[in-house]
Amino acid sequence: MPKFTSVAQLEEYRREMQARRDPQQQQVLVCGGAACLALGSEEVAASFREELAGQGLAGRVILKGSGCQGLCAKGPRVLLRPQEITYQRVRPEDAGEVIGETLVRGRVLERLAYQDPNGGAIRAYTSKIPFYQGQFPLVTRRLSLIDPESLDDYLAQGGYDSLSRVLSEMSPEAVMEAVERSGLRGRGGAGFPTGRKWRACRESDGEARHLICNGSEGDPGAFLDRALMEGDPHAILEGMAIGAFAIGAAQGHIYVGHGYPLAVQRLKAAAAQARESGLLGPRILGTDFSFEVKVHRGAGVYVCGEETALLEFIEGKIGEPRNRPPYPPQKGLWGQPTVINNVETWANIPVIIAKGPEWYAALGPEKSKGTKVFSLAGDVKQTGLVEVPMGIPLRRVIFELGGGLKGDRDFKAVQTSGPGGGVLPAQFLDMSVDFESFEAAGGNLGSGSMIVCDEHTCMVDLAKYFLTFSFEESCGKCTPCREGTRQMLAILEDITAGRGQEEQLGLLEELGAAMMSASICGLGQSAPNPVLTTLKYFRPEYETHIRDKKCPALVCRPLLKYTVDPETCTGCLACVRECPVGAVVGEYQEVQEIDQELCAKCGMCYEVCKFEAIKVES
Repeated sequence: MPKFTSVAQLEEYRREMQARRDPQQQQVLVCGGAACLALGSEEVAASFREELAGQGLAGRVILKGSGCQGLCAKGPRVLLRPQEITYQRVRPEDAGEVIGETLVRGRVLERLAYQDPNGGAIRAYTSKIPFYQGQFPLVTRRLSLIDPESLDDYLAQGGYDSLSRVLSEMSPEAVMEAVERSGLRGRGGAGFPTGRKWRACRESDGEARHLICNGSEGDPGAFLDRALMEGDPHAILEGMAIGAFAIGAAQGHIYVGHGYPLAVQRLKAAAAQARESGLLGPRILGTDFSFEVKVHRGAGVYVCGEETALLEFIEGKIGEPRNRPPYPPQKGLWGQPTVINNVETWANIPVIIAKGPEWYAALGPEKSKGTKVFSLAGDVKQTGLVEVPMGIPLRRVIFELGGGLKGDRDFKAVQTSGPGGGVLPAQFLDMSVDFESFEAAGGNLGSGSMIVCDEHTCMVDLAKYFLTFSFEESCGKCTPCREGTRQMLAILEDITAGRGQEEQLGLLEELGAAMMSASICGLGQSAPNPVLTTLKYFRPEYETHIRDKKCPALVCRPLLKYTVDPETCTGCLACVRECPVGAVVGEYQEVQEIDQELCAKCGMCYEVCKFEAIKVES
């Protein structure tokens, strides 16, 4: 690939490359998303490579890895193009049959095709699958189409066209105005208007300006930024380059969470490719604009996802939040004006330039424009990565894209945005997915994690889970967060263990309010949210734990009682062998008994009983 010294040279290369590519070329794209990799997609790809070579098709069929193909619950996934046939749960031993039957003979393998979890209908073509039909892919549109390690693939899909347009046709002010008119708001937390943040940085005094991509994403259940960094790294670099041109920055930084080594590898490789091709570095595309990017791998500290702690980390200090003001756009990295946006926000920038701010602003309600990517997880039938237009009803995301709840159980709640997000009950299912609606209900869009809960979820236990995470990840710098999470967690542990007192509910609310108003950073300020929203919407569940010493969802083990049903017990002794404290007693082929005073409430007897003879009640 040449080093492009002008916009015209880049566009000529793109046209020549696209002309060489046959749109009818057979392609096998094996999903390289995190879930599919964990399920063995690398072995699937290796098997396809061997089979293609063995059948003499290696030169006629292109085999490559792709980013996340979305429907993570059904991995490993394989997409066949140009037919647009998608197969799920593909094993290495399926490769030969897929090639012989589908690629050679044109037959669909129904056993590998998508089967609707509700109607049972079998659909092989991507356009016919409800999970994909209800989406509006913008920042995720290339994930299933390109090899994330190929700059040519990115260019063939229109990559770096927005940067070319900016450098050849627009001024920094025009770029700034376009982002402002688009209505784009930050996708990583509070939803601050992106254009306003950029303008504040550009208008601040400083010898230099910096911009940062926050790819920390440490929230439980969140994986959308990971999918973008691993599956379309050049889109992030292009967005950052456009932002740097707008604010007048020459240096950018990408902070990647410690648990994402593949994202670090892909981003570094993409940056090297862009640098060698004249798309990063000095005098980009022969212009006077220069911009460089450095990729940082985090040290596993959750608080570094908070923007001021992130600044401290990049400066080589302990990752602890700073007092604000001043805010980063006024005084950020090394005391200079700095823009910090998350991965999804930067990936939106090339879209806005390509489509136009007016087109982008036409998506979504008045104050929440564009699309939102979610990592859909929990008790839904179809977990995965989804991108929907702002303003879509929450019900559609859960019941159309997610397919409803596993086992057709009742919906109970949805928790969004990790440990700092709110827990919203069924009354909000028809709520619009946008910043204002979620904030009014007590939740937030934040990191984009969406964890669906069914009737068997205990809201007190759920709040305790997220608060435990916040307590363990607190940096400890400020007293409200350090001690507030400790005290609130101690109360929740009392309640779930049967020691709770009614007056403690008011104390939880007081502690939560104090943390929200007095903590230094947004992590401490949002940590009480799961507790406060579950108290607001599920207070009777707390009261049942306290007054009746019962857990209606049968989750809090100290409040449970395990017994043996004499009608179904066969005396197989499985429960006797597994009980760690010897509380289950009885002879072989006789009905067993559980000593309630010895019982540790561990549930092992319940888990190993094949005859459903162990009963649990609260």
